[in-house]
Amino acid sequence: MYKRIMVAVDQSFMTSQVMRAAIALARASDARLAICHAVDETLLAQREVAMMLPNSVGKTEARMRLGAQGFLAGLQEEARAAGIDAETRLVESEEKHVSDMLIEASGEWQADLLVVGTHGRRGIERFFVGSVAERLVRKGQTSLLLVRGEDPEA
Repeated sequence: MYKRIMVAVDQSFMTSQVMRAAIALARASDARLAICHAVDETLLAQREVAMMLPNSVGKTEARMRLGAQGFLAGLQEEARAAGIDAETRLVESEEKHVSDMLIEASGEWQADLLVVGTHGRRGIERFFVGSVAERLVRKGQTSLLLVRGEDPEA
């Protein structure tokens, strides 16, 4: 069925659910698995932030990147412990929305399925926060599996 599955993770409460789904699909399909994390640097790229913190932005980006690499390495080990040989992808941008980075990454890797979590946000909160999953549904060309979850704080 699927031969190249990319799973997008975001260090939220949904990560373990999304990983379990992707690992199960990869195992059932005998598919390759890529674990992808997008680092959103758009806030740091804003002129006002750069002016207020001229010497800190680069250091903050480096810390974010290092933390993301460690996060991905842990998930890669989790996949390997489940018998799946996974690779990792770290994507980042100061200009692109997370959904655009994931669409680009899944296309470059030639994924035939993208697995993402949806946090179950509703109403005004979703309006202000935005929904990566919703944008992927509207803009993406790769088949998409949404792993649904409800916010434990709701």
